[in-house]
Order: sequence, then C-alpha cells, then structure tokens
Amino acid sequence: MRIALFITCFNDTMFPGTGRAVVTVLERLGHTVEFPQEQTCCGQMHFNTGYRPEALPLVERFARTFADHDAVITPSASCAGMIRDNHPVVAEQYGRATLQADVAEVAPRVYEFTEFLADVLGVTDVGARFPHKVAYHPTCHSLRGLRLGDRPQRLLRAVKDLDLVDLPAADSCCGFGGTFAVKNAETSAAMLADKMTGVLDSGAEVLCAADNSCLMHIGGGLSRQGATVRTMHLAEILASTEGAEL
Repeated sequence: MRIALFITCFNDTMFPGTGRAVVTVLERLGHTVEFPQEQTCCGQMHFNTGYRPEALPLVERFARTFADHDAVITPSASCAGMIRDNHPVVAEQYGRATLQADVAEVAPRVYEFTEFLADVLGVTDVGARFPHKVAYHPTCHSLRGLRLGDRPQRLLRAVKDLDLVDLPAADSCCGFGGTFAVKNAETSAAMLADKMTGVLDSGAEVLCAADNSCLMHIGGGLSRQGATVRTMHLAEILASTEGAEL
C-alpha cells in the first residue's frame, strides 16, 4: 500500500511533532510513509469563510499531488472532512469535468489517522505506552463530521499504562471553530470556559484530541488559568513508548 502523509498547513506551521508522530506509528506497524513536497493547504479556511472560488487552485493541487497514493493520512479531522465533503463541492461548482473526476478518485482515499488505523489496518494496539491519566475531547469535526465514534477511545484503551478518564460534557464544542473564535469572541470564550471546567473536573493530566486547532484553543485557556493539564494530539500519545515523559 502506498501511503502519504498530508500534514496540513496548521500542523506543519505550529505542531510539526504531530506529523512525525503519525509517521512513527505507521512505521512501527511496518508501513512506509511518503511526504509529497508539493502539498499545501486543503482550502478549508477559504471555503469556510465564503471564499469558495479561491479554494479551487488548492483543490486542484491536492488532487494532483496525491493522485498516485492508495491512502492519504492526515492528523486532522477537520481537514479530512474538508477534503472528503467539500472538495467535491468546489470541483463541481468551479472546476472542470476532469477535476471532478480526479477529486472523486482521491477524496475517498483520504483518512483521518485514527480511522485509518482502526478501519483500514484493523489495529487498536500500536505498541504504545503512556503512563498518565488522559481525557479525550471529541472535536466537532471528528464527532459530527467524520463520525469517528469510539475509534480514538479504542486506540487509547490499548495504550499500556494509560488511564482513560471520562470528560464531562465531552460532546460540547470548545468554542474555537476557526474564525468563529475571532468573529464571536465572547461566545467562544464562554464555550471555552465550560469546556475547561469539564477538563479540570475530569482529573486528567493530559487532554488529547484529533485536531490540534481545538487543542491549541483549550490549551491556551488552561495555560492562562495556570492549570497543569497538558494538551497533546492523540497521535503523539500513540507514538509514545517505554520511558516517554511529558
């Protein structure tokens, strides 16, 4: 199977360790991962803020860049959702017929990291060890968009020495929503406050999720409160082994 990593522009710029963690896990499972240098943004920022025609060149580039791969893995539920659900929309509304065909071929081969592990590779135990108390936040795109269900929790439960604790009101939004946090700052802050209360009440040492954008939002709020709870992408926990420290 020819596997490619789509790191996303957000992770590449701010959380490159998450991409390295994805590669570490997949290589541990015996797979080779390619990283096409031509990749850029998936166009989610443009699409979600109303600049849909401007997303067209990014959709074209994505389809061209990953055309020859059997699976495209991304550590971002929101970007996976953008590609699978909205690239076909952009291609149909603004692209040529050839692009529509290309997107129809590539988009179904794009997987969020945990669904690729659980559904395609059929594994839950990836050989990880993480001796900490962990809570999982199901981000809106992972919960309501991709409908990841319990795939992340199954992977976490298989991690040696990890104590998975319940997150109160886990299915509530953290208030980030990309530009929503800027355009509706007061509402976003109120939603964040509720989410942080749940995190602190869980007793977790670490909060993980399938989207670093939401973790950045929650982690920033926790840091400003002086809380000791760390935020980590789920892939980084799955990449941890004996002797791993926070």
